[in-house]
Amino acid sequence: MLRISEHWEESDLGRQRQGNEDNLFVRAPLFAVADGMGGAQAGEVASEMAVDSFTSGLPEGSPSDGLRLIIERANRAIHDRSRTEAKTAGMGTTVTAAYVGEREVTIAHVGDSRAYLLRDGDLTRLTKDHSLVGELVERGKLTEEQAEMHPQRSVITRALGSEPDVEVDIEVYHARAGDLFMLNSDGLTSMVQEPRVKHILEAGASLEQAGRELIAAANEAGGRDNITVILFRLEEVDGAQATEPGATIEYETWEGEAASEPRQGVTRPESTVSDEAEAEYRRTGTMALSAVKPRAEPIEEPPQRTAPLPQTASKKRRRRIPGAVIAVLIALAIVLAGLWTASRAVYFVGVDDASGIVTIYRGVPYELPFGIKLYQRDYTSGVRLEQVSTARRATFTDHKLRSRDDAKNLVIELERGRLE
Repeated sequence: MLRISEHWEESDLGRQRQGNEDNLFVRAPLFAVADGMGGAQAGEVASEMAVDSFTSGLPEGSPSDGLRLIIERANRAIHDRSRTEAKTAGMGTTVTAAYVGEREVTIAHVGDSRAYLLRDGDLTRLTKDHSLVGELVERGKLTEEQAEMHPQRSVITRALGSEPDVEVDIEVYHARAGDLFMLNSDGLTSMVQEPRVKHILEAGASLEQAGRELIAAANEAGGRDNITVILFRLEEVDGAQATEPGATIEYETWEGEAASEPRQGVTRPESTVSDEAEAEYRRTGTMALSAVKPRAEPIEEPPQRTAPLPQTASKKRRRRIPGAVIAVLIALAIVLAGLWTASRAVYFVGVDDASGIVTIYRGVPYELPFGIKLYQRDYTSGVRLEQVSTARRATFTDHKLRSRDDAKNLVIELERGRLE
């Protein structure tokens, strides 16, 4: 049977983001990477909810069914929260998970994070990107090389939280001793092309060295997004060795790390195997220890609404509202409804007043009396207005109405430093 001989994991802020919206889950034999979106803190909340959904382990049944059920439940929870809390509106996340069985590795996937297998000198991508350029590659409209440089490669077409239901890609791969698996967010592979990824993985004297060199390479290339990497290698063990009483395996775990800072190092605590861990080891051949990215600061919950007090019976005379007033109110409601409906179909690029960060808003740039805004935050970039050249700043402050694709492409080009 197979078990995990070693693993290593890291999440790095990158060089242009203000916060880390990636999260990861490591509890052998289960691993997951999630890359949040939605701007501000919402993306980090979505990715954290995704990885937290794995904490209870797989439910009864096959690994494929278990992974699918976990991700579908996470999708529903993220979707519901994004619809009920203004601070998390529009949030979503990718997720790529792997479960190591006795002879097979099961991969579950939504979005454009990835899973890879390095075997006998060949690096194989195990997942398909659920993105605009990924679909174009699938249809033969783009080559893989063209997709790597396409300006819309960050526009994803499937994610957790965007809809009440989500389609999860599940693949089962026959594994063997020596296989090296990698899960990563697109902050790595959007900066480092696959041939170099393969070279670094092969040249690394250890998983830690290879992982750190991958992250360093992504940062050297610009580090325009958060970078998360999980590496794990498999080995063959016989039944007696796999169930040997008192067997111990050391795994790295994170401790005492601030949620807003990239991981600077790991500790290897000295510990003995608990009864629960030994039972899990006997069952799966792997030691179940947690290494989950620290939680984000909690979003402040909106105040609870209280039900209005019941009206007491009274004999006060009711005032009759004149018909003209009713007609004016109806007309005003129709106008407001029309404005609101129209505002849902357009977007504009602006700057967040509090942080000075270039932001995409959905709606029209107007406010009605009583503080009613006809727009809401859709995406927060990693670039401050002060970082934009003086000649181009007006592009991000004129509040020109755009389609979502137009606004997204403009901000992506800004993030990638391609605007003159």
